[in-house]
Amino acid sequence: MGENEASLPNTALQGKKMAYQKVNADQRAPGHSHYLDSDDLQATALDLEWDMEKELEEPGFEQFQLDRAENQNLENSETADLNLDSIQPATSPKGRFQRLQEESDYVTHYTRSAPKSKPCNFCCLLKIFCTAIILFIFGILIGYYAHKKCPSNATSSGKLDLQLYQEILKTIQAEDIKKSFRNLVQLYKSEDDMEISKKIKTQWTSLGLEDVQFVNYSVLLNLPGPSPSSVTLRSSGQCFHPNGQPCSQEARKHSSQDPLYSYAAYSAKGTLEAEVIDVSYGNADDLKRIKEMKNVTNQIALLKLGKLPLLYKLSLLEKAGFGGVLLYIDPCDLPKTANLSFMVSLNPGGDPSTPGYPSVDGNFRQNRSNLTPLLVQPISASLVAKLISLREDRASSGACTPLELPSNEKRIVNMQIQTVTEFKTITNVVGYLKGLTSPDRYIIVGSHHHTAYSFNSQEWASSTAIITAFIRALMLRVKRGWRPDRTIVFCSWGGTAFGNTGSYEWGEDFKKVLQRNLVAYVSLHSPVRGNSSLYSVTSPSLQQLVAEKNNFNCSRRGQCPETNISSVQMQDDANYFINHLGVPTVRFAYEDIKALEGPSFLSEALFPKHATKIEEMDPFFNLHETITKLLGEVILQIADGPILPFNALDIALEVQNSLKGDQPDTPQLLAPASRLRESAELFQSDEMRPANDPEERAPVRVRMLNDILQDMEKSFLVQHAPPGFYRNILYHLDGKTSQFSILLEAWEHCKSLASNETLQEAVSEVLNSISAAQLYFKAGLDVFESVLVGKN
Repeated sequence: MGENEASLPNTALQGKKMAYQKVNADQRAPGHSHYLDSDDLQATALDLEWDMEKELEEPGFEQFQLDRAENQNLENSETADLNLDSIQPATSPKGRFQRLQEESDYVTHYTRSAPKSKPCNFCCLLKIFCTAIILFIFGILIGYYAHKKCPSNATSSGKLDLQLYQEILKTIQAEDIKKSFRNLVQLYKSEDDMEISKKIKTQWTSLGLEDVQFVNYSVLLNLPGPSPSSVTLRSSGQCFHPNGQPCSQEARKHSSQDPLYSYAAYSAKGTLEAEVIDVSYGNADDLKRIKEMKNVTNQIALLKLGKLPLLYKLSLLEKAGFGGVLLYIDPCDLPKTANLSFMVSLNPGGDPSTPGYPSVDGNFRQNRSNLTPLLVQPISASLVAKLISLREDRASSGACTPLELPSNEKRIVNMQIQTVTEFKTITNVVGYLKGLTSPDRYIIVGSHHHTAYSFNSQEWASSTAIITAFIRALMLRVKRGWRPDRTIVFCSWGGTAFGNTGSYEWGEDFKKVLQRNLVAYVSLHSPVRGNSSLYSVTSPSLQQLVAEKNNFNCSRRGQCPETNISSVQMQDDANYFINHLGVPTVRFAYEDIKALEGPSFLSEALFPKHATKIEEMDPFFNLHETITKLLGEVILQIADGPILPFNALDIALEVQNSLKGDQPDTPQLLAPASRLRESAELFQSDEMRPANDPEERAPVRVRMLNDILQDMEKSFLVQHAPPGFYRNILYHLDGKTSQFSILLEAWEHCKSLASNETLQEAVSEVLNSISAAQLYFKAGLDVFESVLVGKN
């Protein structure tokens, strides 16, 4: 219906019919309305319907019939349970019929003759009076029941949501998780992980999850060679395997879970005979001190795992000129691993042959058999003790003494590394629970399963059992007619041990969709690593929600273990979503307090399956149940809440805290950080607080607000970061330091060089991120202000 419609019907009754048809047209096929129609289109239809009804309105019983037909149509639609009272339609300042009356030929076509006067008798008056009474009674009844169906305020609606969530989560039982865990542990005895993938898919499908599918990628894997690597002392000629056992001439059957097969995936291979130089943890100060004492060119570094990312320390050793690395874990850091061999991956993420793009058929594949020129070999602490000739009395003393090669002693060893590179197929299992009102907004819940040819402890079975328990509880409610507002995507990743290969390839494959639609990532990687402390790693924007859920569950259980919440780098499949998509992320895990007090980045080591005994740490699986319910509440809050529970002000506060402490003087960052906080405070008060009132929760404004909230962290992705460091600068290296990691690294680098060029580059990266975030919030406020002005 355009503004120049000259052929409009000349009776109001036909105009009403057209309006009625317009309303029905807007309520088209319910199968499409949930997944295709956006909130702003629905709001537009409501505005148009309201304007046309007002302009076509005439007193009489025919109008009442039209209104009642519309109400019946709305009640019978699939969206009848939505709170329509909360939608405030905007009134048009000048309607279509009002504009038509201003045209010159409107009077000729649309004026009606004055009605003829007739004498009105008593019966006519009685009929009018009775009709008015009936209409009045119907109006009261309709208003009463309409008000009764709608929640009165935000508080009652919030209480109903919490009751619903608790009803979903109360079906999660520790015994069910334990049974699922034991079934999964029995599966991974073969080298093929397809059996596990099929089991997961079958189980998720049987629970009712929609569209569960395999997503396969052919990726380049670096695997152990036909025989174990070895380390030989030149002085005595003794040969040792990586775990410290003497070399044997007997042929061994190849097995990636064999304790002798300790290796670094994507290391250079070959043989190197050189002097061993102890570099401790391999930080910049250690290397500076050692280079002043010795010539390190083409020598072998004895390196401890921990305190800094392994890839970063290897890059420093490579620049210093080392030719090989013997990597170990000090018994004072992890005492139970002294005699264990382990695996590490030198892959920063994804398929090395297709960096930055998915490994699908037709894409170019690079020839990258190794990702470093260094020969890297993980060895046990017991082998280190033999290499440095540790005395028995020192080893058996009460206090733990860190391993250290005496500076006045010289050790020359021959290290031999054998690995093979092959293309293998890895499998991701992906299932969907479609959202009701915003199906194009995704929350990913990710765990990982056992991958062939790699070291994997039982942690994968623990995380898979937890995600399956949550799916079971969720689908029981879905079968009764409920759905979350947003789509939940459940993923079980393959290839995690080789550099989060499965999640990286899937993320690169669907990058364009995820950049626009992904709301949050919830990680279930290694949820039970201890039993003394609940440790939460989360984005700054989600810390408030996580703290609330922790406190609520703690008070409900009656016993409250120590809880830690921080934004630190995670060694799991969340890596791609944090560093390339800037997505808010959360992970819960139980840890040992001693492990939290020790050096970070020890989790980069992967131990054989027998190294972790899940049932010894949690025999009744009560910790598993707690983790499932905590994550479940967070997932439901993000997936089903009308407003995303992200806090803009917490991001600004995190930025200001990161500029405090003992670090290089960066006054140029303080003013932008202050402006960011002011913009975040204004955004929080002007937009977030009113959104909690259903009467001001118009669909278009809610959608705009949520779009701003889900993209807040994207401003903090820097272009360049040191190897092993997060590109998302909101995350720190560990929980003990609050400063920006890239600034701390640049400052350490600057101290060893005469130039401060590296520091200035890092400062520019941080400055641009803060400024971009401040402009982002300001632009959001400007858009909301424009919308308000337009509606007024």
